[in-house]
Amino acid sequence: MSFLRLCSAAMLALFLGGCAVGPNYHRPDVATAPAWKEQPPWRPADPKDSIAKGAWWTAFADDELSQYEAQALRANQTIEIARNQLEQARSSARISQSGLFPHLGAGIAAQRARTSAGKPTTSGIPLAAPSTANDFLVPFNLTWEADVFGGVRRGVESANAAYQASAAGLENVRLVVTSELAVDYFTLRELDAEIAVVDSSVEYQSKSLQLVQNRHTGGIASGLDVAQQETLLNSTKTQATLLRRQRAQFEHAIAALVGVPASAFSIPVKPLALAPPKVPIGVPSDVLERRPDVAQAERQMAAQNAQIGVAKSAFYPGISISGGGGFESSDISKIISASTGFWALGANVAEAVLSGGRRRAQVDFAKSAYGASVANYRQTVLSSFQEVEDSLSGLRVLAQAAESQQLAVDASQRALKIANDRYTGGLVTYLDVINAEQNLLDTQRLATQILGQRLVTSVSLVKALGGGWDSSSLQAIRVKATLQQAVQP
Repeated sequence: MSFLRLCSAAMLALFLGGCAVGPNYHRPDVATAPAWKEQPPWRPADPKDSIAKGAWWTAFADDELSQYEAQALRANQTIEIARNQLEQARSSARISQSGLFPHLGAGIAAQRARTSAGKPTTSGIPLAAPSTANDFLVPFNLTWEADVFGGVRRGVESANAAYQASAAGLENVRLVVTSELAVDYFTLRELDAEIAVVDSSVEYQSKSLQLVQNRHTGGIASGLDVAQQETLLNSTKTQATLLRRQRAQFEHAIAALVGVPASAFSIPVKPLALAPPKVPIGVPSDVLERRPDVAQAERQMAAQNAQIGVAKSAFYPGISISGGGGFESSDISKIISASTGFWALGANVAEAVLSGGRRRAQVDFAKSAYGASVANYRQTVLSSFQEVEDSLSGLRVLAQAAESQQLAVDASQRALKIANDRYTGGLVTYLDVINAEQNLLDTQRLATQILGQRLVTSVSLVKALGGGWDSSSLQAIRVKATLQQAVQP
């Protein structure tokens, strides 16, 4: 074992420091603006402020949401798929590294054979009588292809980059799942608030119907007034029923995200009462380091770049070293001795003379794949900038809309009171009251929807900024060649 370690160390020192064909990787430049187009007034001045790493949802200060997020990270099956794909990538990198080390095989064989009389011998005199003999063999076989031109090392480089891309992919899946869960949760809470508004309107309209019926019984109101109020009340009840259907669908979606059957999962009603948190956004260049999908595209680009070197190494000769040895004897008790030992050592240098253009096509194929990965990386960066700007502009517009809509709600409440007073005084028909009730319901529902949209857009902004993740964590994710790996059975 110590001899094998010594040989492995010597071969690694000799060949791992040699040349490696193909281009060395450099991350391509991408167009980056110095600042965001949208500059929200809530941006913190301290550049050290950042989104909470990992548990970004804690910024919303909702304990129930945090519980669901923790459950999703444990039980979500999409995350589990990505986690296993990461382990696959790690194993693939280890498989690639195995080509750096010699492969040693050993075995044991036993045979008892009878030789017939008259069989020719090396002396030319045939055997006078049949003979029976034992043959015990303990062979060893050593093979190693020297990575002189770096084809294996480029393959390891590519596998490690793919491993890191898979790690970034896992982080991106976690970010997508947790953000989708937050969006569904806040949408469900918005529906709770909207249902509460509609139920309150149903209660108010029911009292109005009772009032109109009493006035109709007393001969003050007409049957038309009663019919109009009944129409409005039943229409509002229908809206509440349809909203509850939407709520059930979001509840089922959350159940799937947290890994629980929808039939065994329920969320208690709790109307939305949160304000959007302040989200530190930094500068555009931060997105290149904080978005896991950008990091994944960048690592895929590095993997494809290394594949060019793998393809180019086929233009150079392959150098392989092989050795064999062992012990052979007819007496098993004496098989391990100096006299029964045998060995052989050889080397082979082979070069493909004609390949019908295959090697050149492989290089062109690798270059094209790299070019596509560069375009994918740049497009991912552009999309990330777009998503951030969309979220920033959305938050700005929705904040303005929330202020104006609250003014509309206040005005609708005053209008309903005035319409009721004028109707009671006989100055207007009941249709004015109906319109005022409907307007109040519409403005209250829209105000609630805007609040829900602000929270959902805040989640989208956090997701667009990478959820507090940092690509520096990928530096430690790699498989390194070690002598321990070389001597593993």
